[in-house]
Amino acid sequence: MSEDKRKSEMVKEQDDGKEQGNGKVKESRRDFLKKMGVAAAATVAAPAITSTTAEAVSLGETFQTHFELMSDAQKEKAIARLEKRYTEQFGKQTTVANTPAPDGVLFGYALNIAKCIGCRRCVEACVKENNQSRDPAIQWIRVLRMERGNDTFELENLHKGSPDSNSLGDYGIQSGGHADKHVGLSGAAEHYYEPEQVPEDNAIYFPVQCHQCEDPPCVKACPVRATFRDPNGIVVIDYNWCIGCRMCQLACPYWARRFNWGEPELPNEDMNPKTHYLGNRPRMRGVMEKCTFCLQRVREGRYPACVEACPVGARKFGNLLDPESEVRKVLATKKVFRFKEAFNTDPKFFYYMD
Repeated sequence: MSEDKRKSEMVKEQDDGKEQGNGKVKESRRDFLKKMGVAAAATVAAPAITSTTAEAVSLGETFQTHFELMSDAQKEKAIARLEKRYTEQFGKQTTVANTPAPDGVLFGYALNIAKCIGCRRCVEACVKENNQSRDPAIQWIRVLRMERGNDTFELENLHKGSPDSNSLGDYGIQSGGHADKHVGLSGAAEHYYEPEQVPEDNAIYFPVQCHQCEDPPCVKACPVRATFRDPNGIVVIDYNWCIGCRMCQLACPYWARRFNWGEPELPNEDMNPKTHYLGNRPRMRGVMEKCTFCLQRVREGRYPACVEACPVGARKFGNLLDPESEVRKVLATKKVFRFKEAFNTDPKFFYYMD
């Protein structure tokens, strides 16, 4: 769907929701949900309002329309409000960019699971770059640790099994003696691990983050279209339009979305003041957030922070439309697979092995 057509549909939906008659206005389901969401968020947030957040979200910001439907003048005002709020809140001059999506680019990502050493420097770089909350901790990248199995087929188990003994002999009828002994990967993934050093001899690592699906179920699940796919194929969120219903989180098969249950804590000294409206600007309590491939960077021709931070070069990023890009060369020459391909979400995040 073209950008103009998508915007046209969103405007039509907004217009269709309001019917003038006898001086009364009927509200669409989205308008209702938006207001309910604002009311619910206000109710939930009330006990936790601090001096910071009391000044934070102005009425103008709370009731602004969807960013994609704003005029240029409205966008300038919205960005000015945010820059003023962030600058005052964090005590440093903050910019909120609205750099448009570059033409002729479809961003893609490839990760070499044979090289990943599980150091999680990508996680640390992502947190710093994207202004994620330190407490409660929110991380957009998970690195799963999976234990390697052993070659456990042994002669002594040849005549064992379940049941132990029966009229046919001592052989297992229902299961053999080597059942329940994993070979290869165990299949059980640890989200939290603290080894003395990495990589560990008996483990492999499998980083997971937003897969920027071409057919994203999270976008379809959002009742107010706060999340949508941008022209470069990145799924973004208008945080001021999000009502915090978490339907997108339920729809995502990759557990890639995070909900701000508490007031995000971002120390002033750690705040990255160079932000983008749809990227790494600080989020509020009660909204969803996720990886955007560091949209504030890639729209300016830079690599995502996680790509730069990887010490072994396991992460590749580039334009899927360019045959000379790193990611396209990976797709052309390596053994590549998509995670959970059976869900038919067509991710633009690929795993490969040398």
